[in-house]
Amino acid sequence: MQKEAMLTQLGYVPNSALVQQLQRIEENTAGYEKIQKHIMDLHDHLRVDGSYIAMSNSNDFFKIKVEAPSAEIAQEAHEKIRHFSEKYKVAINKLDNKNTYYILGFSY
Repeated sequence: MQKEAMLTQLGYVPNSALVQQLQRIEENTAGYEKIQKHIMDLHDHLRVDGSYIAMSNSNDFFKIKVEAPSAEIAQEAHEKIRHFSEKYKVAINKLDNKNTYYILGFSY
């Protein structure tokens, strides 16, 4: 998938700085080429719950933000993330005391 298309799917307006940031994220995410499609699928599934995948401003990783309108819907989002991680063997890191995860990459 082209970088500009991926940025657009994630809700960004592509520009050179964002393309460079995406390039760093791709290089920093182990096995990125194996999980890229699954990341975008998860993004689509999470949007129904008011959650999403974005590029982190502080680290060169994708982050998953759970911003569901209720605890029940948030729990569904967390379950989708867990399922994504287990099914596609993707290492994720949940931040303490936050509804945020980092996608670290394919766990070989």
